[in-house]
Amino acid sequence: MTVAFKKIPLYFVAILLLVFTGYPFLYMISTALKDQSGFFEKPFSLFSSFKLENFTAVFEMGLTRYFLNSLLVSTVAVLAVMLIASLASYPLSRMKFKFNRILFLLFISGMMLPIHATLIPIFKLSESMGVYDTLLALLGPYIAFSLPISIFILTQFMQEIPKSLEEAAKIDGCTHFGIFWRVVLPMLTPALMTVLIYNFIHLWNEFIFALVLISSPESMTLPLGLQDFKGEFSVNVPGLMAALTLASLPILVVYLFSQEKVVKGLAGGSVKE
Repeated sequence: MTVAFKKIPLYFVAILLLVFTGYPFLYMISTALKDQSGFFEKPFSLFSSFKLENFTAVFEMGLTRYFLNSLLVSTVAVLAVMLIASLASYPLSRMKFKFNRILFLLFISGMMLPIHATLIPIFKLSESMGVYDTLLALLGPYIAFSLPISIFILTQFMQEIPKSLEEAAKIDGCTHFGIFWRVVLPMLTPALMTVLIYNFIHLWNEFIFALVLISSPESMTLPLGLQDFKGEFSVNVPGLMAALTLASLPILVVYLFSQEKVVKGLAGGSVKE
């Protein structure tokens, strides 16, 4: 049996997964290109019409404002997470001190904290701080709940960096910050890309905190603003699909250009020499 023949079941599974994951996306784009009557006549047909009115309508309904709000809060939160997590991961992975392991476990235990249990305290806190119904109210929860998985990824990746590089830098007179900035950080690029993509996708689609902490249309993020594209008793399905198509494009483009670094970053630390 040849090697190619042995891979036929693998190819079959891959094609099956492609159909299951690709068809919903194609259906979403196809429906966005229909009008209401065309959707009701042929709801399951693909690309039976090519009308762009739905895309024009969603922009007129304020999609640009929601898009920019999501872009701003997601970008700021992800950059803050990358900075804080990398600074926290460096001593956890490269320095020996008392309670090192306990502190690391304390950080990653945040992944087990149920988000819904924190909604009321965070709502009260945002009101008392005067940031309720602003994008600032979202930054705290977004950063805090993204840190545990980010610290875990970066710590595991840093442990694979040869310590001989740090020793050589120390001989040249580098301080700990100099070693981190000039030696460790450049080698963290795959892991940092993983943290960036993973958290950006999650925060771009985040809904529950936005629902609790935002009430005015001016501060709504994209997932919350998409509710405006449905009525109380009816839904413009093609219009909603057009909004969802536009909302998913940035994430799709970013991931397609970064998927190799994401896989490399997730694999970092999984194999010990």
